Amino acid sequence: MPEAERRDPAAPASGGPPVSTSEFEALFDSLASWRRGEPVDEAGRLGSRGPADVLAAVGAVRHGETVSLALPVSSEAGPDNPRPALHHMVDLGDVEPCEPSTHKDFLGLDYHGKAVTHLDALCHIGYRGELFGGVASAAAVSSLGSRWAAVTALSSGIFVRAVLYDLPRVSGIDWLEPGQAVHAEDLLAAEEALGARAGAGDALLLRSGHQRRRADLGPWDSDAASAGLHVGAMELLDARGVAVLGADGDSDVRPSPVEGVHSPVHALALTALGIVLLDNLDLEGLADACARHRQYDFLLVVAPLVVPRGTGSPVNPIAVL
Repeated sequence: MPEAERRDPAAPASGGPPVSTSEFEALFDSLASWRRGEPVDEAGRLGSRGPADVLAAVGAVRHGETVSLALPVSSEAGPDNPRPALHHMVDLGDVEPCEPSTHKDFLGLDYHGKAVTHLDALCHIGYRGELFGGVASAAAVSSLGSRWAAVTALSSGIFVRAVLYDLPRVSGIDWLEPGQAVHAEDLLAAEEALGARAGAGDALLLRSGHQRRRADLGPWDSDAASAGLHVGAMELLDARGVAVLGADGDSDVRPSPVEGVHSPVHALALTALGIVLLDNLDLEGLADACARHRQYDFLLVVAPLVVPRGTGSPVNPIAVL
């Protein structure tokens, strides 16, 4: 991208068009699957999947190429990583008393943020005091974690067909600028251009070029400004029956277009619809592989850590083309 087209990483962003609190509440109520009498499962929409669905997802594999979608774990502080990972050695071969020598390290992660690739379990977000299924947040979540819809509901792993919505490639640009909202019509245009669409039980992965921009221009406070979905796009995901939503940001356009609601797409996905979220994916290698094979659907495999009562997990998602 020419220098004249590059913006300051802290450039103003809109996140619009704006949505009033009352409009958002009406949208939430209309999308809340459990208010419509649909089955409630601690794994959300993934809970209804069985062996036949896994076999169908495996059918998306055509080339046998695997691509990691995880960012490297970073112990370096920055504007998008104010609580970096703690990583240090605890044994340099001088602790154990005899041969063989051993080398051990310690890793500590505050993974809900903008720097670690992670999965959000359904208990991660409450709205108006309720979790997915209408369960009261205060009753379910304590200092010990959550007794409802924790990450252990996904302990057998996620094996789904996924579709990459590569918005920059469709638009002929390197990345979407922070604050740029993606609408339903943008997703539909991407499907038309790329020849693949997410359907019932699938994962929708949104590439905004976040990691490409970060590599070229450096980090910025992506909690203040990030490209992502506008709340209006969630009606399309609901109609399609999408079960997993992931992005190279955290799926929400920032700043939020909804006054008083800092992560409205999180609330709609996790709390209303039971859609599991994958945040901070590295989609650059996958975008290259998809373009090379001219294939934008593939098998997605995600294995979260089995953390009792956990609100999510750091993950290394693998795409298999």
